[in-house]
Amino acid sequence: MKHAIIFAHPNADSFVGSIASAYREEGLARGHEIVFRDLYRMKFDPCLHDSEIPWSKNFALRDDVLAERELLKDADVFALFYPIWFNSPPAILKGYLERVFGLGFAFRREQSGNAPLMTGRKLISFTSSGAPTEWVIQSGAWQAMRTLFDGHFAAVCGLTLIDHVHFGGVVPGIRADSVEADMETTRKTFAKRFVQ
Repeated sequence: MKHAIIFAHPNADSFVGSIASAYREEGLARGHEIVFRDLYRMKFDPCLHDSEIPWSKNFALRDDVLAERELLKDADVFALFYPIWFNSPPAILKGYLERVFGLGFAFRREQSGNAPLMTGRKLISFTSSGAPTEWVIQSGAWQAMRTLFDGHFAAVCGLTLIDHVHFGGVVPGIRADSVEADMETTRKTFAKRFVQ
């Protein structure tokens, strides 16, 4: 099984970086293929350009988008790793999804509207926030994000949304044993979802 890890955090050594590494290591240890896309270290341009809009008179995909599509074209699982800021994903991740998972890759046009092209593939997300998980849920932010981001993205692409694991209360100075426990949760989630 091929997993595309899409990691969106400006600090490679962040908490989110730790759980992304745990997922990657677990996958490799179990013989899965892993493609790791570190959007900040790649300096990925999240801005959708006018020429990339399909109905633009000068429509042409840029080389960075073509390269990403080539890497991801046969991925079975898309694993998103990101912090929640202002109750939504970082701009670099949203821009990556807009540019890479666009028309002709994740969906196509039909007379009745768009038709997904990624049916049978899976989406899983791992996120963190400084706010406690209970607050994120009680405030309505969790359901809003699950509907407007996870659910919508999965539906447009035809992906099966299999899980969204959230770690709340992640603040500067978090204890190492707490981080390790969350890394273990990530490993166990991988085993539960992808090991027969």
